[in-house]
Amino acid sequence: MKSTHAVLLFVFLAWPCLAQRPAQGPMSDERYTPEKLGYTLFWEDQFEGDALDPTKWAIRGEGPRGTGRISKEAIEVADGHLTLKAFEKDGEILTGMVGTQGLFETHYGYFECRAQLQRGGGIWAAFWLQSPLVSAGEDPAEFGAEIDIMEFFRKLGTDIVSHNVHWAYGPNQQTTHGMQSYLKGVSEGFHTFALEWTEDSYTFFVDGYKFYEVKQAISHIDQYIILSMEPPQKEEMHKMLLPDEYIIDYVRVFKKDVPEK
Repeated sequence: MKSTHAVLLFVFLAWPCLAQRPAQGPMSDERYTPEKLGYTLFWEDQFEGDALDPTKWAIRGEGPRGTGRISKEAIEVADGHLTLKAFEKDGEILTGMVGTQGLFETHYGYFECRAQLQRGGGIWAAFWLQSPLVSAGEDPAEFGAEIDIMEFFRKLGTDIVSHNVHWAYGPNQQTTHGMQSYLKGVSEGFHTFALEWTEDSYTFFVDGYKFYEVKQAISHIDQYIILSMEPPQKEEMHKMLLPDEYIIDYVRVFKKDVPEK
């Protein structure tokens, strides 16, 4: 994997995508699990049944979003999976988004989902954490951040997923800029995407491999989880393959020193 790193740096240094860093392979060949890092399962959803669990999730932002519309029609729970769809209906592109705001919010831990990414371009799958106060001030320690654990933009390459941190929503918004992880075959089948969030850092994982450690803009407040199939940017609409799907097998949150029940 390390030999791939140098090739990718050369290829992607010239990539004309604003605010994206060159892609890189894992930091080492070691594979981690939350248990190996000292974590215990704290919260999860395996999407059993035929509907969202209303004690854990709600549809987020139903209505216009970008060039499309968030719709409950684009959200399905069946066969142990949550599927966020993208399709065209009555001249509109409908996509799905769900979140745990007001239902499950926490800080620090190991956040993981297992998912199969979308097939086409334009739209993109995402797994992220959001602060309810991110627009209220500029200090991420106090007001939190947007932590993009995984975003999949096919225009960057079929073997690349992105991570990012944004904070201080408003005229002085800041970002770490997109961090791109290269893992062969990540757009095929199911893979795990994870974040270890501590008092000092964010660490991003794909399939247990550690790709990035970030030590800036650390949030110290409770945040909530979002899963989204994002509508396309106008210039990317011709790259869509509709209908399309982002399929989530599970979402899990692990903690250290979990109290006994």
